[in-house]
Amino acid sequence: MGMTKYAKFTKAAMAYADSFISWMKRCSIFHGLMMVVTAYTLLTVLPFGAHYVANGIFAVSDFVICIISSPGQHFMLYSSLECAENYSSLLHVVSVCVDKANAILELDTMDIDGKEIQPENYDIRLSNISFSYDKRKIIDDISLSIPQKTTTAIDGPSGGGKSTLCNLIARFWDVDSGEVTLGGVNVKDYSMNSLMRNFSFVFQSVYLFADTIENNIKFGRQDASHEEVVEAAKKACCHDFISKLPDGYNTVIGERGATLSGGEKQRISIARAIMKDAVDALTKEKTIIMIAHRLKTVRHADQIVVVDKGKIVQQGTHEQLMKQEGIYKRFVDARQQAVSWKPAH
Repeated sequence: MGMTKYAKFTKAAMAYADSFISWMKRCSIFHGLMMVVTAYTLLTVLPFGAHYVANGIFAVSDFVICIISSPGQHFMLYSSLECAENYSSLLHVVSVCVDKANAILELDTMDIDGKEIQPENYDIRLSNISFSYDKRKIIDDISLSIPQKTTTAIDGPSGGGKSTLCNLIARFWDVDSGEVTLGGVNVKDYSMNSLMRNFSFVFQSVYLFADTIENNIKFGRQDASHEEVVEAAKKACCHDFISKLPDGYNTVIGERGATLSGGEKQRISIARAIMKDAVDALTKEKTIIMIAHRLKTVRHADQIVVVDKGKIVQQGTHEQLMKQEGIYKRFVDARQQAVSWKPAH
């Protein structure tokens, strides 16, 4: 099967880091020796020069020239110039960072005030929506209906627009044209708080805070009791591994959950979603939109939407799409071949 691109990159990066550290260790010996020798050269010139001046052997002007010409003084002058150069480079970096920060601050802000709206139903509808990053069109005139209490799987090639489509549905960004509605109301008409009460997210890339596990789980509901946190963790199947930690639910995890495995972080994220009461055991009686690549997850969806180059190129159930020649069938066939693959003996 060979290494993945990420594995190759990681291996190359680690090899470069090891090589660089080894080189720095070798150079540090000679660099330290050079600093000592040049410093002592100046210390030697000063007393001997002063003695010669005092005895009339050297003129004062000759002594000053000796000091200026000594390797130690050269080293000090060079160090000062190098320091000035470093500060000059730092000022340039700061200037670039300030320009980028100002560019962000000058962007038009999203109107998130809106109204406190409780939708009559949870049907989601996308009507001829388009969206671009700068001048590059990512979503191109997509229309889609997602009935409440159904599961929709969004599939397609990497970079086709799947994540962007979900971000637009939840109004992380505003569409350039068309509209996204929840319960028949444009998502732009909701206040951000009332809109977010109707969404909960479980990201593939989970963000956890440098805080206790309990506080991470009840991030969406700060008033939740410890018993409610434990119940959510049990539903997300993470109570057992949390209980085995030295401080249990009071265990402080690093930024982005650095001290946890990928699976553990994912389950804590699911517990957070359950705690928010946006999902009941994650799927029951809820409208589910998933970006998925696993056949086991996708095949039971009520509808599968295949997105490529910003457009919906296929739509239907697993059975319907398997009867069509297209991206989805090729995706399924490739997965089945991968599962049945065995190394040659």
